[in-house]
Amino acid sequence: MVGCFYELDDMSTTILRFVCFLLSVVAFGKACGPSEYRSASGECCPMCNIGSVVLRDCSGDLSTTCKPCPPGTFISEPNGLHNCLTCRNCDESQGLYIQSKCTTIKDTMCDVLDGYHCIDYSDSQCRHAQKHSVCEPGQETKRPGTKTLDTICVNCPQGFFSPSGLNCTKWTDCTSRNEIQTEIGSSVKDVTCTQKRRGRYGLILPVALTPLFSIILCLWLMYKSYKLKHPVEETPSEPKYNTP
Repeated sequence: MVGCFYELDDMSTTILRFVCFLLSVVAFGKACGPSEYRSASGECCPMCNIGSVVLRDCSGDLSTTCKPCPPGTFISEPNGLHNCLTCRNCDESQGLYIQSKCTTIKDTMCDVLDGYHCIDYSDSQCRHAQKHSVCEPGQETKRPGTKTLDTICVNCPQGFFSPSGLNCTKWTDCTSRNEIQTEIGSSVKDVTCTQKRRGRYGLILPVALTPLFSIILCLWLMYKSYKLKHPVEETPSEPKYNTP
């Protein structure tokens, strides 16, 4: 049938396909049915059911002999194959785990491990997954990773910091705490605040008044003690006499 596949218009293509079909019938005999396969000898043999493959092709009045798939292999459709397909391996080193085990009629179903995202799909299944990216200090997580998408990291804006790469936090406002800033912040470290020092005269006045208060207190205590030891005696008044 070589030469049956050059480009033609639609009508010519239809005619060509019909001619090719006739040639195949002439070469191999009549076309096989939907539940049959053509053996190496050219006979149309009944297909084997799912979970089994051909052990011996049909011959004359003898039908196809089938055999079941051994463990670790499968066939999910009626077929005329002589060998089963190998079950898929879900490798943890590829970021995968077994979601459902392989049977003789169904292949293994793999899924993506937590903390990974798929980077290679085939036949609607993940073939290879990769660990989520980890945001660096000075960044924050804009969008956590999923099984299909990686983590998205963004840099902290000016005036914010992130020591662990999770969230950006605003620098401390030292003024609002009645403190002064002694060290500037960065994208990974907060500013450093310290308490304000007291004024020079603010310290001198309490120091100077302390001895004076001590003297006044001592004098007052001495006065109280003296009063207790020497109470004041009242002198009786002389009687008054009326003069005639």
